[in-house]
Amino acid sequence: MRRTIFDTPVVSQVLYAVAWLILRLTGWRKGGSPPDSPKFVLIGAPHTSNWDFIFCLALAFVYRRKIFWMGKDSLFRFPFGPMFRWMGGIPIERSKPHGVVAQTIETFNSTDRLILCIAPEGARKRVQKWKSGFYHVACGAGVPIALGFLDYKQRRGGFGPVFTPSGVFDADMAQIKAFYATITGRHPNQFSTPDETPR
Repeated sequence: MRRTIFDTPVVSQVLYAVAWLILRLTGWRKGGSPPDSPKFVLIGAPHTSNWDFIFCLALAFVYRRKIFWMGKDSLFRFPFGPMFRWMGGIPIERSKPHGVVAQTIETFNSTDRLILCIAPEGARKRVQKWKSGFYHVACGAGVPIALGFLDYKQRRGGFGPVFTPSGVFDADMAQIKAFYATITGRHPNQFSTPDETPR
């Protein structure tokens, strides 16, 4: 995979120190440990505020993990496109959901290491259902799913349980639902629960 802000010499070391300081000053702490697998899908939830992105990046530096994330293609237009790509961003066209899943699976299959953070809610505001693309990507690529979280009530963020999807959608989503039932987003009333997700 291409070089990003996480592995740029000097810059990455400086930003590690900045990230550590931000978390220390705001009272945030790490929770859980990342999986040993070199490739996995990382759920980013709850996603209810622009602050989520800042804390996610800070935690990635403190965990010393190179994380890629997906964003709507309009974010990657001039003049900010190169910067967002350098920060690990991968542009997607929301109008082509099935194409995105297939392309993402191919990306996993063509690389030895990839941590891809996906926000199933797809937006900061409350939505009627989660997007299930993250699940289909993990199944198609044969990689585990890590339940990433930002708990604003406890001021903890990091990694929850890790599991390899069984292919039994309802059973796997029940596990995910149970975990996120205990997590509080910055704006709790805007968090959509996994049980609203279709197959």
